[in-house]
Amino acid sequence: MTIHTAVAGRYEMKNKQIFKGGIIPKRPVSTYSIVARDPSTGILGVAVQSHWFSVGSCVLWAEAGVGAVATQSFVEMSYGPLGLALMKSGKSATVTLNALLAADSKNHHSRQVGMVDAQGRTAAFTGNRCVAAAGHDTGEGFTVQANMMAKDTVWPAMKRSFEESAGDLPERLMGALAAAESEGGDIRGKQSAAILVVNGESSGRPWADRIVDLRVEDHPDPIGELARLLKLSQSYDYMAKGDELATTGDLKGAGVAYEQAATRNPEQMECPFWHGIMLAASGKTEDAIPFFRRVFATEPHWRDLVPRLPAAGLLPNDLNLVERIVGVGKDECR
Repeated sequence: MTIHTAVAGRYEMKNKQIFKGGIIPKRPVSTYSIVARDPSTGILGVAVQSHWFSVGSCVLWAEAGVGAVATQSFVEMSYGPLGLALMKSGKSATVTLNALLAADSKNHHSRQVGMVDAQGRTAAFTGNRCVAAAGHDTGEGFTVQANMMAKDTVWPAMKRSFEESAGDLPERLMGALAAAESEGGDIRGKQSAAILVVNGESSGRPWADRIVDLRVEDHPDPIGELARLLKLSQSYDYMAKGDELATTGDLKGAGVAYEQAATRNPEQMECPFWHGIMLAASGKTEDAIPFFRRVFATEPHWRDLVPRLPAAGLLPNDLNLVERIVGVGKDECR
């Protein structure tokens, strides 16, 4: 059995309709997206925005050590998992995409797809029945693609943004989405956005290889909301790093990580509370007091959590220590 036949045999005909003698999917997930690999880290990512509910659930696909895919326009979702399967077997992005298009020969004129494999090789396709303005472009280790756009300047703007930007891959992907929107974006407007970023090499633990996996399903400013969630996600990543360093006894490194977390998420009390708990559990109660004072002054109900922590092994079983922490700021509130 050839690879084309094997792929073709896995296409399903549900959710399709007859249109002028041909078969096309019912879901016009018209949108703009970027698929990319960071050459310095090997990290793979894909990001998307559309005037379509929950666009991330059907457009974005990525697997650590394998590649990333965006499948859109009159979307055929199987391009995602089948594309990853072919790239995982050693096929390049170009060979993979050509195989999928050949297997989908009756309908590929309605598809738009971008792919990058773990070696940074790219492939993209825009069918001639994608709704204008539609097109794609490729650069070193990335592809941009868009359809049903207000202007044909959208995907060139995405390419420029990505090539000229600095920072980590998630931030550069977000910058490309913002550049698309600044050119008018989807002619219908805005609704949902998503970003998926995975490690460049597989650890054999897919849950651990997922660096960023965020979706905004329905929002008046999906890119702005996605950017907010990304910053929040980064904050919690730094908190997790702080926890790990604290368990190894590296309190200085843990403190730096907690401060990084707080910088990205200054309004929530989660970070300063656990920073304080880490210090108190390590015998640095006086250093912890300012953190508790800030937390309790803003959200007093955090006090109720403190007595429960010794039983969970998060504080020493020391009644005096617990009472000291719970009492922080009480006199100031009277």
